[in-house]
Amino acid sequence: MEITLKKVPKNPIVIEGFPGHGLVSTIVTGYLVDHLRTEPIGKIWIPELKPIVAIQHSEIINPLEIFWNKEHNIVIVQSLTGASGVEWKIAQGISDLCKKLKAKELISIEGIASPSMGNNPKTYYYASDMKMKRKFEDIGVRTVGSGIVVGVTAALLLKLPKNIPSSCIFVEAELGMPDSKAAAEIIKVLDDYLGLKVSYKPLLKKAEKFEENLKRLITDSKSAHKRQQLKDINYLG
Repeated sequence: MEITLKKVPKNPIVIEGFPGHGLVSTIVTGYLVDHLRTEPIGKIWIPELKPIVAIQHSEIINPLEIFWNKEHNIVIVQSLTGASGVEWKIAQGISDLCKKLKAKELISIEGIASPSMGNNPKTYYYASDMKMKRKFEDIGVRTVGSGIVVGVTAALLLKLPKNIPSSCIFVEAELGMPDSKAAAEIIKVLDDYLGLKVSYKPLLKKAEKFEENLKRLITDSKSAHKRQQLKDINYLG
């Protein structure tokens, strides 16, 4: 494992998220990278990660890219790939990054499944520090009473040095498809919590468009299935 940095911001807030329910973490980190004035400042290299890159604005984005927003002093770890099988190594890499930067705080983003989600996904938080707990309570986010956390976030909760405060923001999300609506709820929480002045509305528009396309696809699929059934009946008759 190797961490390379072109710049070393001091005492930033670090935000991380890895693909999970509804790809919420991936959508949120990508949205922040695009909508805040960020610059790529480094990467975390782990040989076991799947070989995948993204090309954005004619530049290659690594599987674990590190971005920095100078205005708010926020470092974002953007992941393009899942962490299955290398969760402990990735958690160690992010932990080492936080130590190297003397991070003020680490925020993890997670989507969670909920059978009763409906159209209003709920957000929850976990925080290791009383001051952070009060901030979340003040902006109306519920605390997680009990539950199971897995993956990189779980490994980080165990590996992160105790002197670095950490929190996790959870949101109810769809399991099998990108959930921009749930991601918008996280952006709302982060905006209130950190004072980013980033609008979540483009994500809601994206979610509405996605839902319209999905409904159209389902309708077309049902129509095609009925047509096929009629053909079968005519053929059998």
